[in-house]
Amino acid sequence: MAAIEMLATGYGLIEGPRCDASGRLYFSDVQRGGVYCRSTDGSIETVVPKRRGVGGIALHAEGGIVISGRNVCHVKDGETRIVFALEDTPGFNDLFTDARGRVYVGSMRSDPFRDGPRQPGELYRIDAEGKATELYGDVSLSNGIGFSPDGTRLYHSDSARNHVIVHDVTPDAGCRNRRVFAKTPRGFPDGLAVDAEGYVWVAAYGGGCVTRFAPDGAVDRHLEVPAKSVTSLSFGGEQLRDLFIVSADHTDDPDLGGCLFRVRAEVPGLEAPLARV
Repeated sequence: MAAIEMLATGYGLIEGPRCDASGRLYFSDVQRGGVYCRSTDGSIETVVPKRRGVGGIALHAEGGIVISGRNVCHVKDGETRIVFALEDTPGFNDLFTDARGRVYVGSMRSDPFRDGPRQPGELYRIDAEGKATELYGDVSLSNGIGFSPDGTRLYHSDSARNHVIVHDVTPDAGCRNRRVFAKTPRGFPDGLAVDAEGYVWVAAYGGGCVTRFAPDGAVDRHLEVPAKSVTSLSFGGEQLRDLFIVSADHTDDPDLGGCLFRVRAEVPGLEAPLARV
């Protein structure tokens, strides 16, 4: 693969990278707050000010973005519409969309930044505003979510248990046959992205790399990243071959904080469907 290029620095814990058709890249700063957008000329603007805990971002078919946090909401032109909320949970983390534009999001019932016993969360499928289905539970620390190229497999990182689980997706969009897909040999699994060959790229938080797993769960390769706390990644850009990687630090210069990187991939990624909820 080509050399990794650094696109932005100076953030806290960056999450949720998502690139639109024009090459604009959205990302969030979980701890310091805010959702940002980097244009192709390198300029960065604030899209959603101050909001903390945004672990996932999806583009919406009617414009704007769907973001997680204390609830799941659609933000467009500065206006916020709550799509889904739960009274008894601190919030939601990573999210992704299926071919019909439904949003899949993981709940968090324990503070992800505190040690000690955790209350497991769930994965929800949001079918429409205010309408969601719990697909399964027992996810200790919910992170990256993604589908196989044919949509028949759903991958989901559980960082606290150091594994990525996978379910078969049923014709009615349910999930069955839960099993462990892979364990990260370095660090803990965080965000993930699937490429056109069905390989699963997983950000290794604490491992200083992104690990590419074959469809059978075997390690294919490690992509070294100049950050120890690699948090998430996604494909975008020309031919979906730009792999955007984000972090919470930089190994060579701690003063740089969370960073945004880009590397040209040999295999294109899968296009993330637009949200329609």
